[in-house]
Amino acid sequence: MPKKESPKKATHWSGRFREPVDAQVKRFTASVAFDQRLAKYDIEGSLAHARMLAARRILSRRDLAAIERGLGRIRKEIEAGGFEWSLDAEDVHLNIERRLTALAGDAGKRLHTARSRNDQVATDLRLWLRDEIDQILKLIVELERSLLTQAARHAALVMPGFTHLQVAQPVTFGHHLLAYVEMLERDRQRLTQCRSRVNVLPLGAAALAGTSFGIDRGRVAKELGFEGVAQNSIDAVSDRDFAIEFAGAAALVMVHLSRFSEELVLWMSPRFGFVRLPDRYCTGSSIMPQKKNPDVPELVRGKSARVIGAAVALLTLMKGQPLAYNKDNQEDKEPLFDAVDTVKDSLAVFAGMVAGMEPVPGAMRAAVLEGHATATDLADYLVRKGVAFRDAHEAVARAVREAERMGVDLAALPLSKLKSFAKQIGPDVKRVLTPEGSVAARNHVGGTAPAQVRAAVARARRRLSR
Repeated sequence: MPKKESPKKATHWSGRFREPVDAQVKRFTASVAFDQRLAKYDIEGSLAHARMLAARRILSRRDLAAIERGLGRIRKEIEAGGFEWSLDAEDVHLNIERRLTALAGDAGKRLHTARSRNDQVATDLRLWLRDEIDQILKLIVELERSLLTQAARHAALVMPGFTHLQVAQPVTFGHHLLAYVEMLERDRQRLTQCRSRVNVLPLGAAALAGTSFGIDRGRVAKELGFEGVAQNSIDAVSDRDFAIEFAGAAALVMVHLSRFSEELVLWMSPRFGFVRLPDRYCTGSSIMPQKKNPDVPELVRGKSARVIGAAVALLTLMKGQPLAYNKDNQEDKEPLFDAVDTVKDSLAVFAGMVAGMEPVPGAMRAAVLEGHATATDLADYLVRKGVAFRDAHEAVARAVREAERMGVDLAALPLSKLKSFAKQIGPDVKRVLTPEGSVAARNHVGGTAPAQVRAAVARARRRLSR
């Protein structure tokens, strides 16, 4: 927690003011309570900036050595939890600068030459987000691999596919899981592309107009691993597109996890009974001893609202701001930090849960047989016998109506009864009307045939190994 200090203490801009900042205003405007997580990146950026200043002879080698020693000590203090964060210093940047000045004297005061907190915070935020995206990409890959393992294991396990939450056609469990692999792969592509736009150096823009010192922005960019430098100083300090873009991509990740969560909640219900989740990912009831609640999927479904909210918050934050930097932008960090934390936690817990998930084949097959799931296969069969599709559709619809009247599945109707709806129906129709025959017939790229599921798993694994 920030250390409380006297409101009479001088600020870094106190020469302009006749009175100290009001204590309530100090608390209201401070960000050190939440932007401490940028400390590592603030130190990295400051070291690169100092080395560039020394290389350009704007800073002496002696001052550089003092700054490097001081920042190295500060890094250790922060890592050990011994750094004293001060509310009086307002944010992570001034806290570190003030401690550096105490350690390095005038050299610490010279570090801020040719930069502003405006380009400093933009740099820190980009460095931090770049690392977080890298971690999220690894977590997405881990979840994809869990899904691929399950898909390969259950490539031929028949289950009902749904539209409008009504039984539609037979699919395989493996094929269904691969749909989420496709979603996550798009998420991975979006975040990879987003990372390239995050990875641009703002430092050197100073407050908004650049600096009169002869700096070398390319050197700083190279040392910090940036792909390039921001081309306009005004945009460099006022841009938060990269944060909004990330939040949008993160919101889509959570939407995909939320959709999967909704299915798991349904599938766990006795009315479906399609899957069992490991006990370690579920909870019980304080009053009903029989309950096994899918709390993890429910909570992920709920947490999606936080990340969607962060995207909306950042868009709303930026929509009315004039150029260049405004204090409003201090409000970008908390929703961005929360979005990152939520996505990482959700992906990590999902990967383990999916790895331990067990399907219930009997329940899945029973559900397929309840919904006339092979009706389209019968229509396709008639088309291959020369019947126009619309006529085939009508004949099968009448057959389904008769099956419902008799209280049986379409596939259970006697051959004589089926022939009464279309004379082209022969004994070979029974093979067509089985769930296994239905999925096997869809043997093309993107289809649900077991062979295609296994091929899709192999392609996805090759993609992830690159």
